[in-house]
Amino acid sequence: MLQYPDLNPVAFTIPIGPITLGDMTIGPFNVHWYGIMYLLAFASAWLLALYRAKAPGAVINKTQVENLITYGAFGVILGGRFGYVIFYSFDQWMADPLLLLRVWEGGMSFHGGLIGVIVAMLIYSYRINRSFISVMDFVAPIVPLGLGFGRLGNFIGQELWGRISDVPWAMVFPKALPEGVARHPSQLYQAFFEGLVLFIIVFWFSSKPRPRGAVSGVFLIGYSIFRFSVEFVREPDQGIGFDLMGWMTRGQLLCVPMFLLGLGLLIYAYKFADGKAKN
Repeated sequence: MLQYPDLNPVAFTIPIGPITLGDMTIGPFNVHWYGIMYLLAFASAWLLALYRAKAPGAVINKTQVENLITYGAFGVILGGRFGYVIFYSFDQWMADPLLLLRVWEGGMSFHGGLIGVIVAMLIYSYRINRSFISVMDFVAPIVPLGLGFGRLGNFIGQELWGRISDVPWAMVFPKALPEGVARHPSQLYQAFFEGLVLFIIVFWFSSKPRPRGAVSGVFLIGYSIFRFSVEFVREPDQGIGFDLMGWMTRGQLLCVPMFLLGLGLLIYAYKFADGKAKN
């Protein structure tokens, strides 16, 4: 088995303060690797969007990329937090409504972030008078690398680890209980499959004109398959356990409608969409 490397979740400290404001003391400020990974995710999305905007007939042009990423960032952060509270901590939220605002305590949901991005792109596509599905086809290939960065942040922060295992690469996470037990490094599995592999698949698929909705469909199907599969070796969410049939986790359950939506988009794209569209 492997020992978790001695990684400090705090990348660096900004030596400002401490400053006392009444009964509250703020500073110095710790900058966590998780936050840096979010910045890398948005930066990679911005660069990829600029690249895709150069394609002839692209639905988004270079001058629109900055606003696109801004809308997407708000969708990810707000949707991710709302999704975490609703999907994974609803009872706690009912007992403590301010939980929604305490983002520094951690807790983001991919499925919530996806809903947030969908809503943000719906608003943005209306503002720029573009087809919503075409905008989502443009956005889908720029998302996976950001997901990979997020999973690396989970690994550095020692959260969302895997189930107990005796595979040669199983890892002992100091924060996981019971102590000293080796587990699947499921965060790295997700970073590889949901990040790198999904990026290669969707970006390659989008490199040629496809029917409207096809690229979004491939993204949804690909992510749901990878996430559903890795959940078999990922520790079920604390306080939730298994949701269905004694083996299906909350993450797997949320992937089912995502897969069906992706499949529906592919059927729509190749049977009903009007011609090819640049993505």
